[in-house]
Amino acid sequence: MRILHHARIYTPEPAGPAVTALAIDRGLIIAMGSDDEVLALRQHGAEVEDLGGRTVWPGLIDAHLHLQHYAASLQLVDCETATKEECLRRVAERARSAKPGDWILGHGWNQNLWPEGFGDADELEAAAPGHPVYLTAKSLHAAWANRTAMQLAGITAATPDPEDGSLLRDASGRPTGILLEEAMQLVAGHLPAASADEISRQIEQAQANLWQVGLTGVHDLDRRDCFIALQQLDREGKLRLRVVKGIPAEDLEHAAALGLRSGFGSDFLHIGPVKFFADGALGPQTAAMFQPYNGSPDNTGVLMLDSEHLFEAGQTAVRGGLSLAVHAIGDRAVHEVIEAYAQLRAFEQSEGLPALRHRIEHVQLLHPQDVSRLAQLDVIASMQPIHATSDMFTADRYWGERSALAYAFRTLLDQGTRLAFGSDAPVEPPNPFLGMHASVHRRLPSGEPGEDGWRPEQRIRLAEALAAYTTGAAYAGGLEDRLGRLVPGYKADLIVLPEDPFQLPPDRLYDLRPEATMVAGEWVWRSR
Repeated sequence: MRILHHARIYTPEPAGPAVTALAIDRGLIIAMGSDDEVLALRQHGAEVEDLGGRTVWPGLIDAHLHLQHYAASLQLVDCETATKEECLRRVAERARSAKPGDWILGHGWNQNLWPEGFGDADELEAAAPGHPVYLTAKSLHAAWANRTAMQLAGITAATPDPEDGSLLRDASGRPTGILLEEAMQLVAGHLPAASADEISRQIEQAQANLWQVGLTGVHDLDRRDCFIALQQLDREGKLRLRVVKGIPAEDLEHAAALGLRSGFGSDFLHIGPVKFFADGALGPQTAAMFQPYNGSPDNTGVLMLDSEHLFEAGQTAVRGGLSLAVHAIGDRAVHEVIEAYAQLRAFEQSEGLPALRHRIEHVQLLHPQDVSRLAQLDVIASMQPIHATSDMFTADRYWGERSALAYAFRTLLDQGTRLAFGSDAPVEPPNPFLGMHASVHRRLPSGEPGEDGWRPEQRIRLAEALAAYTTGAAYAGGLEDRLGRLVPGYKADLIVLPEDPFQLPPDRLYDLRPEATMVAGEWVWRSR
């Protein structure tokens, strides 16, 4: 038995703030209450810890990240720079220490922040001569390759654009090295593949980074190799994050044929939803829109999946007990997914099937006619609030007044929509306190764009943001009966904070970090 006392514990239940102590046994919370009430339960050999008045929250859950890619990104060149020149300098620095012919891999560039816009293949070639170079954009919906990499991939001026993707070209038709959407696979398919052992090792190491920012659970949306690595870690007892594992759409038929169902799994690894893509992203202007992007009268983005095709695939999924999670960013993509979900809800009812926990990933822009429909259909909005502050200037630039319903946390909550928050790491840092700050204040740490924040009518309260990282994310994973709260019968997953976030000035939330993280009743990380 372990007893934590002399703390301010948010359970979160109506009596939460009055709770000062918890008793834990075999990884579960068995009692909560005042210090006197819980200490009276102390047994011989119990570990009793005085938390010195610190605040305790339930462990936070990231409802959307890419665990394998995040773990691998810790080894990549950091391309999230203010200038293109600095990005090229970092590539050149890595090339100098690499073996001849090694791939130089990086992540994080955003041409919207660079005065010159996109880079080109020749610049990368000059920075790392003799090395193939492949750098993914911050959005993960574009990549930048050098001439050597494109030569290895067989890309020439005669290479056609793949379906749902494109190669940017110069005036003569020669590829510039910028690959959008599915065109990324032309080069990515030639990257050296990491072994299952290597992926497992990287994920195991990445766990510590996630614990340090208060995460005890994640919903992973990477593919097969990540699932293999997670199973290996779970089998070896090394997986100490609660992982809800998404299934890629291309594996739907196999998963359904095998009888895999959302929710199946072990204490640390569960099957989650089937992941589809309906469109691209805002940054490269490939998110599917009803009306063209401002300044690009012929561009309405890329619609990869319409409602009829999604409904057709969705029938296979729901018959097999598999929920859906669909990436949709632009207002048209979100609309198409909602239309498909309306058909699926009717299909579930007509077939006597359970109403599954379907989700829309990102929901970055709503059409006014769709504002209430997620709540009406009981579809979860799986959102990443830090995107709001990362993308606000780009959204205003390309979407203009449509941005009134961009990252519309308040609007969705007021309609009764269930929210589950995440980070989309490695697109953004996985730190949930950055996401909370973005959703509550909708401004950068620098204070931009002003004290009230960007589109301040979409701000939400801290308690609502916390719920989206705890009870909301637990519900989205089908684990609300054991995660997201600190009450008897629930898993003892929690974090200890040096200060009460509800009592902090607005700007302090951004810098807040846990002092300790517990999973299954054991401390997995402590700052001291």
